[in-house]
Amino acid sequence: MIEWNVLLLVFLMMLGLRLFVKWLLSGLNIAYLTRHGAEVPGVFAGEIDQGTLRRMRDYTVSLARFGHVEDFLTDGLVLSLLLTGSFSWLVSQVESLDLAFVLRGNLFWLILLLGGTVLEIPLDFYRTFVIEKKYGFSTITVRLWLADLFKTTVISVCLMVIFMTVLFILLRQLPNTWWLWAWVAFSLLQLLLSWLYPVLIAPLFNRYVPVQDGALRDRIMALAERAGIRAKGVFQVDAGKRSRHTNAYFTGLGRTKRIVLYDTLVEVHDRGEILSILGHEIGHWKKKHVLKQIVTMECVALFILGGSFLLLEWPLLYRTFGFPPQAPYAGLFLVFLLAKPLFFFLKPFMAVISRKYEREADRFAVDMIGTGEDLARAMKRLAKDNLANLHPHPFYAWFYYSHPPLAQRIATLQNMSGRDVNAGFHGESGVKTGRC
Repeated sequence: MIEWNVLLLVFLMMLGLRLFVKWLLSGLNIAYLTRHGAEVPGVFAGEIDQGTLRRMRDYTVSLARFGHVEDFLTDGLVLSLLLTGSFSWLVSQVESLDLAFVLRGNLFWLILLLGGTVLEIPLDFYRTFVIEKKYGFSTITVRLWLADLFKTTVISVCLMVIFMTVLFILLRQLPNTWWLWAWVAFSLLQLLLSWLYPVLIAPLFNRYVPVQDGALRDRIMALAERAGIRAKGVFQVDAGKRSRHTNAYFTGLGRTKRIVLYDTLVEVHDRGEILSILGHEIGHWKKKHVLKQIVTMECVALFILGGSFLLLEWPLLYRTFGFPPQAPYAGLFLVFLLAKPLFFFLKPFMAVISRKYEREADRFAVDMIGTGEDLARAMKRLAKDNLANLHPHPFYAWFYYSHPPLAQRIATLQNMSGRDVNAGFHGESGVKTGRC
């Protein structure tokens, strides 16, 4: 039975405020785009026509409106199940089973995971086969989509069971320090997954082959080696069988570290653009952005687990939502629900830091390649090919954007000095400044 008290009222107010801010920001963004969507930013003059601008506007609006529906369905369903006592009924059913504590906890979280997956299926299907297909991005077949869904679910279940089993054992055996040891386990699991992902998990979904363009591969390796990054190879992934979106990234740790290019990126970008994009990614490694993000994530995880330790000992938490106090595995679910609105309002602070990292990586790429023109040209092509919003509302961009708005970012790149800092390579495998 739900108990109406201050805790419940604060939770409902925070949840309502989160939804209100999300919809307000989205509304501001759509209105701003409607007013300015027909204007071509100066840095895109002569490169984007009105037809493309309309598609950019329509794609952004379609995603935003779908996001409203998604929020309403997911948040509304979770809240209704919580307030009607459905979650507490589920806990009582799990508790009535003659199972060990670890098994009861895993069963409860398995039901939540599979329930969330079922809820997400129609939403993801619509996003993939209606919105993304309409704008020419989705190339995935229903059969492949179902295969991805099955693989993702199996992997998620396996990882959840592994971590939750460790967590629940610690909860029982070390009641005062479980949160600290759970943090250690989480950190080790995260590092292990980062190491295994390129060689064990990623190949389950895509085929990775060495980049076929030998000259490009040599130049990429030379660029990485000059930066002091020893990658095991340069790989091309068949991302085009799912989507026409483009990307490039570094992945792995230690001996599994590798450079990966989407086949869609290789098809539409010239060598100079590809090298500049990778120069930007190298900048993240050299500026220790990846390490800083890992440390930040570990600090957040420690804060969450430490806070969970305190909240799980609070009787009011269980009483408010009608949960039995002898089920801390269910208390963890309540902590997650309470923390969700709080972390939403931390987004702009994380976005500010992320945009700083992106500007530093851009600067590194310009210094390494010797010019910002290639990266600026790549950004223009990426914006056009991915139908990016060229007119985000300033407050929306401040709150959400992990990267500087594209027009602003390209203008900065074009204004950066094209000075030669001996960043260009020479010879057959080198990177030359300017267009390759």
